[in-house]
Amino acid sequence: MSQKKNQGELQQKGNSGWLGFIERAGNALPHPVVIFLILAAIIILVSELAFRLGLSVEFFDSRAGENVEIAARSLLNGEGLAHIFNSAVSNFTGFAPLGTVLVAMLGVGVAEWTGLLGNAIKKVVHSVPPSLLTATVVLVGIMSNIASDAGYVVVIPLGAAVFAGAGRHPIVGLAAAFAGVSGGFSANLIVGPTDALLSGITNAALSSAGIDYSVSVTGNWYFMIASTFLLTLVGTWVTEKIIAPRFSDYTGADVSESDEDNEFDKVGQALTDEENRGLRNAGITLLILVAIMAFLMIPENGALRSLDEATGQMTLDNFLSNGLIFAIFLLFAIPGLAYGATIGKIQNSDDFVESMTQSMRSMAGYIVLAFFAAQFINYFSYTNLGTILSVNGAIFLESIGFTGIPLILAFILLGAFLDLFLGSASAKWAIMAPIFVPMMFQLGLTPELTQMAYRIADSVVNIITPLMSYFAMILVFMQRYDKRSGLGTLISTMLPYSIAFLIAWSLLLVVWYVIGLPLGPGAPIALP
Repeated sequence: MSQKKNQGELQQKGNSGWLGFIERAGNALPHPVVIFLILAAIIILVSELAFRLGLSVEFFDSRAGENVEIAARSLLNGEGLAHIFNSAVSNFTGFAPLGTVLVAMLGVGVAEWTGLLGNAIKKVVHSVPPSLLTATVVLVGIMSNIASDAGYVVVIPLGAAVFAGAGRHPIVGLAAAFAGVSGGFSANLIVGPTDALLSGITNAALSSAGIDYSVSVTGNWYFMIASTFLLTLVGTWVTEKIIAPRFSDYTGADVSESDEDNEFDKVGQALTDEENRGLRNAGITLLILVAIMAFLMIPENGALRSLDEATGQMTLDNFLSNGLIFAIFLLFAIPGLAYGATIGKIQNSDDFVESMTQSMRSMAGYIVLAFFAAQFINYFSYTNLGTILSVNGAIFLESIGFTGIPLILAFILLGAFLDLFLGSASAKWAIMAPIFVPMMFQLGLTPELTQMAYRIADSVVNIITPLMSYFAMILVFMQRYDKRSGLGTLISTMLPYSIAFLIAWSLLLVVWYVIGLPLGPGAPIALP
């Protein structure tokens, strides 16, 4: 009875207003798998038209260090049809989020199946004041981007679980975490691998234009710190004032009507002595693992460090980009095993394997969706349509003659628009940097400012574009709590964050520019 009432309240609250219209329109579309099929078909037809029209662009690729001409490629000629057939399997197996998600979820599955995750979250929820719960989830999401993609597969489902454990609707927690992880991707208190990647492209663009100026990895650091607090406040406000009212209170019943027990729903149950012992043993195991990881990471000659040929220093960049997901698997699986063994949930190897098997069963829908999403994204890349659109958009903005604040805002809006079609931050910046960095430099705007404006544009649209690699995974996480959720539900839920982040973050940059504050150590916002 309460479950049906919960679903009725959710439908009534979620379908009102302009966000309700977006949700209804989006959910009226076919299943996301079919949508990706339709989009792939459209790309195939448009690619043939663009090829016949001879569409192409020429630009300086700062990564290649030379001028590159890119022409539209058809998927309907012999070469294109061969690509469709020959790349289908590699598109799927090479789909970046697939391995990341599945490996991480194997470890998370152990911790969840044994009950460790649910009971640990209860402890966390009880230690965080209710008034700070949303802000904490958003802030943790923002900070997680230091670990590259790990935030997507760990923080977002945990955000949902934390809210469920607090008796609030898990989709609201999922949205808050997703906004932090992806919408706030270029805000942080710490400089990370993304800073090194983008500053390298910026410096290559400066060098190619013959400009004697260098951007350091910390070139946006001060602004990123301020952005972290701003987006935490904005994300919290959007969650509480716009998103939460669209969803009913969470009663403890899984709104997806799943028959399986959900550890996060046992909100009112006190922990037993055995469960407390299990948490203690899991905590000890986790501390030992963290100590081992620290020993492998912190020393200058640590085993997990690798040589950065550009600087000649031993760094953790390779580990953070490639090895961290397996570390996360271990940090969930081993404490989960210790907890399960303590409470008797894991008594033999069959139980251990069953915990991971259950996790993979829950990911079956994502695996199916990932296959078709991978094909569509690959087709878009193969045809060069995204690159052609990006370069022509950049040329257009260069030609309209804006300066100062109007130029900064126009550049942010252009970058946000292009992010709907070209998801890779580095690939898009490699195209735009050689055009805009020298142009804005000549107009008195520093490369650090241009780079930061681009990062704002690239981040705020991630949470509403299906081209973002992890978008399909977020949809599957949402459907775990409400099977009726579709693309419309996800987009309408995240759109207020996207708009609010775009406005607030852009205004912060404008204020920063007007006051003349440095963007980072030795990084002025305007040229003298």
